[in-house]
Amino acid sequence: MVRTYDFGEADRVVVLLTKNHGLVRGVAKGVRKAKSRFGSRLQPFVEVDALIYPGRGLSTIASADTVTYFGARIIDDFDRYAAACAVMETAEKLSFDEADPTLFALVQEALKNLQTDQHPTMVLDAFILKATEHAGWGLSLFDCANCGAPGPHKAFNASQGGAVCNNCRPPGSMDVHPETLHEMWLMERGGSVPSIRVAQIHRATVAHLQFNLEAGLKSFKIMEQA
Repeated sequence: MVRTYDFGEADRVVVLLTKNHGLVRGVAKGVRKAKSRFGSRLQPFVEVDALIYPGRGLSTIASADTVTYFGARIIDDFDRYAAACAVMETAEKLSFDEADPTLFALVQEALKNLQTDQHPTMVLDAFILKATEHAGWGLSLFDCANCGAPGPHKAFNASQGGAVCNNCRPPGSMDVHPETLHEMWLMERGGSVPSIRVAQIHRATVAHLQFNLEAGLKSFKIMEQA
């Protein structure tokens, strides 16, 4: 479940990321009433098996059974909670009204890892790098993204698509350690990396995502409060 908002006196609109139908928006009727049979299951960070009837505008969510509850170690930890919110917000931005089992699996993986990983920001960044690569926004993290000059390089520019050499480096490019770019490459491919350069990796990853979305995420503002 991506997010919800109240609708009418007792209903709730639920935004679901599904494996076979992409993003689905539906009304769960009466779930805000105390006697609702499944309202408690429509919560953040819960994977549900839902019965959905398509509609012209909003679908109708007739029932929902919990498949996996990812929130146990997330909702009571601010850093994990903020990272999980950013995962879901990113997934919503990258999802369309069509099947995307890869994105669905990446969200499952990220929420699972956020329950135990000691570095929530790195879990989020790994998710963003994998999800944007899947969306067609992959980065050049060794060769110069502009001219193709072989690396390693010491600058990153989101608008150019990754690493940039000294000759191509535009104003405003980030100074980065070459190992930062290598670790981002490893994270994009599911590898594990040390936590030495977390801040630099996160800054570059966020810049990459926001440039391609042409907008910021509310969840990043929450993370900045940590």
